[in-house]
Amino acid sequence: MRKGIPVSPGVSTGTAYCIHQIFVNPDTKRLEDSEVTAELAAYETARDQTAVDLNALRSKVESQVGGPEAAIFAVHLSILRDAAFTEKVRTWIVKDRLTAQAALHRLLNEYSALFSRTQDPYLRERLNDVQDVVIRLSAHLSDVPKQNTSLPGSLIVVAGELLPSQVVALGGADVHGIVTEAGSQTSHAAIIARSRGIPAVSGVSGILRQVKTGDAIIVDGRYGHVIINPDPEQLAAYRKIERDFINLKDQLAANRDQPARTEDGQPLQLLANINNAADAEAAVNMGATGVGLFRTEYLYLTHPDVPDEDEQLKAYCEIIDASPRKQVTIRSLDIGGDKTVPYLGHTHQEANPFLGWRSIRLSFEHPEFFNTQLRAVFRAAKYAAENGGKVKLMFPMITTLEELHRVRAIVRRVCQRLEEEKKPFLKPPIGMMVEVPAAAISIGDMLHAVDFVSIGSNDLVQYLMAADRDNPKVSHLCQPLAPPVLRILSQVIRACKRARKPVTLCGEMAGQPRAFTLLLGMGLRNFSMSPALIPTIKELATHVSMEMAEKVTRQALTLRTTANVKRFMSEQLEAMAPGLAILETQ
Repeated sequence: MRKGIPVSPGVSTGTAYCIHQIFVNPDTKRLEDSEVTAELAAYETARDQTAVDLNALRSKVESQVGGPEAAIFAVHLSILRDAAFTEKVRTWIVKDRLTAQAALHRLLNEYSALFSRTQDPYLRERLNDVQDVVIRLSAHLSDVPKQNTSLPGSLIVVAGELLPSQVVALGGADVHGIVTEAGSQTSHAAIIARSRGIPAVSGVSGILRQVKTGDAIIVDGRYGHVIINPDPEQLAAYRKIERDFINLKDQLAANRDQPARTEDGQPLQLLANINNAADAEAAVNMGATGVGLFRTEYLYLTHPDVPDEDEQLKAYCEIIDASPRKQVTIRSLDIGGDKTVPYLGHTHQEANPFLGWRSIRLSFEHPEFFNTQLRAVFRAAKYAAENGGKVKLMFPMITTLEELHRVRAIVRRVCQRLEEEKKPFLKPPIGMMVEVPAAAISIGDMLHAVDFVSIGSNDLVQYLMAADRDNPKVSHLCQPLAPPVLRILSQVIRACKRARKPVTLCGEMAGQPRAFTLLLGMGLRNFSMSPALIPTIKELATHVSMEMAEKVTRQALTLRTTANVKRFMSEQLEAMAPGLAILETQ
């Protein structure tokens, strides 16, 4: 048994599917002699299509962003055309009878081993370029990764980490559990796992050296346990827990049409965090009353090139149509940190990417690019209003009042330009995300410049605690129930209530049962979370009165350590709703 960080509750038993660095299908199938020619042709077609993509992307980025930013795609084209790169893939298809996907997988492993031996940062960056080219080739060879149908049981993905591009590559694969070497409760793997309602454990060092594809594996997302090749007794015990977990989720899903209220009748807004239209549909199925966070960066991460205004408008309208009550809060582009796109200049590694050139700071540096998104959002807001819905727009990583003034000025210019062009649009309510401690501390000075506030607790916690949320070495610090976090959240919520500004918390802690009661007691009424968590929180609310929540919160705010808060809240949760304990990570 290995111990990691519990990041998505529940238990799953199944078969390991190992992802090494990038989700390129390591297909073990060997080609028949009659299939080799067709496989070579498929690879050449993929190369031609990738070259077309890269040339188009280079032209589009050059026109929309600039020449220096477009230069990276010339590098990618040179890699694609590299004789040694191509010859290796062709040789392995012909001589070793590998599929093109399997040949790319072998190539990536070979390059990774080669580059891992160098300390030269320039050469290490070239590995990222090779990976990008392989991703594009793989995408043309297969729209989504093929699940190895010869594997028995449910699929448990085991990976070093899951980046946004890898999550996209998972597509519709029938994944029942996730285990990663890196990551934390707010990593991409964790967020995606919770959005799908599947158990996950992160921070399991060296797991890829101990597990191979096809191994039987158990994931216990409550306690962070991973059991490799369990004995029959272990397997039987965990399969019973797995059935109980699935049955409880099915029972809770039946409350989708019930209003969200506390035990004493206080109405609540339970909203959904989404990445795409499929998530929006899941939000409807789970009983959400709207979308509290639409992460627009996934549109950019999954788009083959730079999405233009009309493409964005179409995507936003699709999201609006798919969302509960057509109510959507859109977050402007939040690229940077661990989510990068090369056409915005992310060609060099920053020493501290989460503290550097990212989010609203990046948008300010590319005004035309930023304006394109705002134009599309404002036009989508008009579409929503005409169809009985509503769009709100919020800006991430706001740090100073000056940034809010700058945002407002840009919004005015965009509106003026749309009016001049006589394009139908509607300026939506403008909000800020509180993610930076400086903004949280000075929130009282900033509220006059916004229509609403959304607390991004994932980043706020990591910045407040000076602990990278994706680094398992410091995950013990990156805790939403830490006393300093609770105190600053209480201050922000009180300030918003005094100023009569609507406030929502859209970080992952909104869907955590222990944290929910505390946030409720602080005065929060709007919670935005992964769709799969909504039934749990809706059920929990029926067991909590406002008087009880306020009493529990007052007591919790007097505690001095994270361990004491977690222990106290676990006791309270067990007393209030003992049947929900299986749905909370420990």
